[in-house]
Amino acid sequence: MDKKDLSDLNREELVDLVYDLMSEEKDGEKGGENGGENKEPAEDNPSNQPTNKPTNKPTNKPTIESVRNEQKKIRQKKRFFRILKGTLATIVVVAAVATLISVLFMPVIQVSGDSMSPTLNDGDILVLIKTKTLEQGDICCIAWQNKLLIKRVIGLPNDKVDVKEDGTVFVNGVALDEPYVTDKSSGITDIEFPYVVPGDQYFVMGDKRNTSIDSRNSLIGTVERDQIVGKMLFRVWKGSK
Repeated sequence: MDKKDLSDLNREELVDLVYDLMSEEKDGEKGGENGGENKEPAEDNPSNQPTNKPTNKPTNKPTIESVRNEQKKIRQKKRFFRILKGTLATIVVVAAVATLISVLFMPVIQVSGDSMSPTLNDGDILVLIKTKTLEQGDICCIAWQNKLLIKRVIGLPNDKVDVKEDGTVFVNGVALDEPYVTDKSSGITDIEFPYVVPGDQYFVMGDKRNTSIDSRNSLIGTVERDQIVGKMLFRVWKGSK
């Protein structure tokens, strides 16, 4: 093998080559020792001339054990990077799938404000499920003027909603049982009750009735289906109270 061939080898291949050569050399030395046992001793300086005995000079030649250790190090390092590469690839794939699911099917949002207190608090993180069909009592996320609002569905399309002065809510003449409301209030209202929800729209309210701005106020009004981002599936993180 010439120098050009050696230059094409990587470090692992060079170490393997050195190890093979040293192994062959070691095996050859053992064979030479065994083959020379039956030879006649050579005549000891018959001409009585002085002989030049070789001197033991220090050498930097690596031992076969050091080469073997270098082989192990290179292979362990190679294995480590292979595992690292596989792990990083897995993380990237999982992150991409999670992002795709979040965008297309299950958005994740953070609650801002206290209009849904005490059910939800500022800083809570929610997982939604995308749907355009809601039921009474569902907590939903609504897109409104480039903002996301969290409210509870009170009236469905074509329902008749009535909010009394004491804050009691009637839907189609039946008073709602609302254990999630701690302080009933008619709130910030500028529409006339009873109110009939337009077809394909929803009447929504916050659980903190005295301060929540919702469908009771013409600023928000009833919510169209296209404004619904999704309904709450579960809370993954509880923020401050």
